[in-house]
Amino acid sequence: MSAIVYSLCAFTAFACSVLLLRAYFSSKSRVLLWSGLCFVGLSINNLLLVFDRLIFPSVDFSNWRLISALVALLPLLYGLIWEDE
Repeated sequence: MSAIVYSLCAFTAFACSVLLLRAYFSSKSRVLLWSGLCFVGLSINNLLLVFDRLIFPSVDFSNWRLISALVALLPLLYGLIWEDE
């Protein structure tokens, strides 16, 4: 059951990133760009979770997951603080 949940979370984050970036390319709203880049990083984070828990359970990917989550949130944080519309 956990394999299904982890896979669906990774797929949902990837689908959100695709939809956000596609909307950015049609409207050029910078908030969509930063949100799309954040969700790209979050989908990488979820993919690392699948690798950590399901594919390679003996290898600890927790540090890589934390780093990817931090890197994923940085573009959104930048966009929300320093971008003006």
